[in-house]
Amino acid sequence: MGADHAERRLVAILAADIVGYSRLIEADEAGTLAAMSALRSEVIDPLLAEYHGRIVKLMGDGIVAEFGSVVEAVGCAAAVQQQLANRKENVPDERRIVLRIGINLGDVVVEGDDLLGDGVNVAARLEQLCPPGSVLISGTAHEHLSGKLDIRFDFTGEQHLKNIARPVKTYQMEVAGSPPVFPPPIRSDKPSIAVLPFENMSRDPEQVYFSDGITEDVLTELSRFGELTVIARNSSFAFREQRTDLREIGRKLGAGYVVEGSVRRAGDRVRITAQLVEAESGTHVWTERYDRALEDVFAVQEEISQNIVAAVAQRVRDDREVAARRRQPEDMRAYDLFLQGHRLSDDFTPGTQDRVLSLFERAIQIDPTFARAYTGLAYAHLNRAVDHGIGASRETDENRIRALRLAEQALALDPNDPRVHCTLGFMCLTWRDFDRAERHLDLARSMNPNDAMIQIIWAWMQGALGRPERALPAIQIAFRINPRHPSWYNYYLSHILFQLGRYSEAAVLLEQRTFDSPSRHPRDMAWRAACYGHLGRVEEARRCGEIFAQAVRDLWQGDPSAGTKEYVDWVVDVSYLREPNDVKRLRAGLRLAGLPA
Repeated sequence: MGADHAERRLVAILAADIVGYSRLIEADEAGTLAAMSALRSEVIDPLLAEYHGRIVKLMGDGIVAEFGSVVEAVGCAAAVQQQLANRKENVPDERRIVLRIGINLGDVVVEGDDLLGDGVNVAARLEQLCPPGSVLISGTAHEHLSGKLDIRFDFTGEQHLKNIARPVKTYQMEVAGSPPVFPPPIRSDKPSIAVLPFENMSRDPEQVYFSDGITEDVLTELSRFGELTVIARNSSFAFREQRTDLREIGRKLGAGYVVEGSVRRAGDRVRITAQLVEAESGTHVWTERYDRALEDVFAVQEEISQNIVAAVAQRVRDDREVAARRRQPEDMRAYDLFLQGHRLSDDFTPGTQDRVLSLFERAIQIDPTFARAYTGLAYAHLNRAVDHGIGASRETDENRIRALRLAEQALALDPNDPRVHCTLGFMCLTWRDFDRAERHLDLARSMNPNDAMIQIIWAWMQGALGRPERALPAIQIAFRINPRHPSWYNYYLSHILFQLGRYSEAAVLLEQRTFDSPSRHPRDMAWRAACYGHLGRVEEARRCGEIFAQAVRDLWQGDPSAGTKEYVDWVVDVSYLREPNDVKRLRAGLRLAGLPA
């Protein structure tokens, strides 16, 4: 039977082996075999049972195991390494058994009790690359760990693994005494720079949102200068509170320069310190301290940015472009509320989005001219529409209507902010106003080509307009600027790959997004079903189609008499495809999945 028709499933794979196995056997064969037997019976087997793992392969010096959850695979690996560390105390160094462990989440082919395919191969390659005594996991596995385990991982770059076509993002578990694996540097003709989160020096720890806001604004100002490649926020913010050498951070992020600083807020005064470090040598290029009134904070941000650009690139944009900056809020209280809302914008725990709405609304009440508060509120309303408006028409969905109007108001207030144009372009796309979306997203991208969010949304628009081949270079730029990009980037990439007929790659990304809770992602499940349909994986396609239909049925806000055909029409509509051939491709895949498309 061909591999395309074999049983497949998505699993977490753990591969482990003993470091220096041949040396240990040569030095003391009987003692080593006895120690290995004790290790398996006292550590490995009990922990596999506790974390619901199953041994797939057992070699002389290692094992391959499968888990139904990445969380359980990583939890098991961490527990194994911890117990091994505890057992070392009474064992001479030359006789110690040390493991290295690789973990991947991937698609595998089931052959009896064995598992085959790239999902297993990647885990095995990561294990070979892993430092002794540590755990190295793939980016796909890391995406499913967010906030679920109290274990810290360091980003160790994209690795080119033997016989694996695409580079694999890797993350190393933080273990005392374990040397990091460094990625290759970003290849760019322009100087690259990372801005670390400025330290909150205020007595109130709750003021961290303010220091983060200052950092993000400096980062945004820097990204306006085409002379620089600016590493995105969530990549550099991953190093918060880590006492890591700046040279190491530069290597991990592929940045030639690193900016760090601190913020102390007291009453109506603010003190900001900033320094620029050349990453390879650790040399301080520029340092400055600003002690100003709170209302002068925006001038300080601009001054910091210009000094950095002058020091790194040796030139700045002409005065006309430097002047074309977003309009500053007229009241610091509005800015403070905006920062609080912005910090919570991606938090979807119960009640949080209601708080986000309230914070942005209060900011607008205080300063009705503050454009950024309008864009934040627009996205908050769109999120409500996405979560609570499945099946509702745009013309009657108050949240969608409000989101578009707020984006239009933001543009009227500040037409010089590229994020404002990006927000309006995004909202227009969700209204299928393709010409207007293209106009504003093109302008946003020309105003700030260093903004990863603008690049990824512009790429999505290219796909919506039937130009997926133009989207891929922009996606690559977004991934380069933001190496620790959020998982929703892969939502857009999966659609582009599908449009290009690269169904297997698209399916893998969609599997990663829906692995833990498929019913929470009906749109993804529909596209996943279509991928499987085109690949001839009929049973999986039908299973995904059934999950999609049931999830939409449970959340449906449209015509109560609607059925599966209307659910399919809805998902095609909200996929925002302009070109008939792209619609036909999607519907064909859904039909192959057994849906009435």
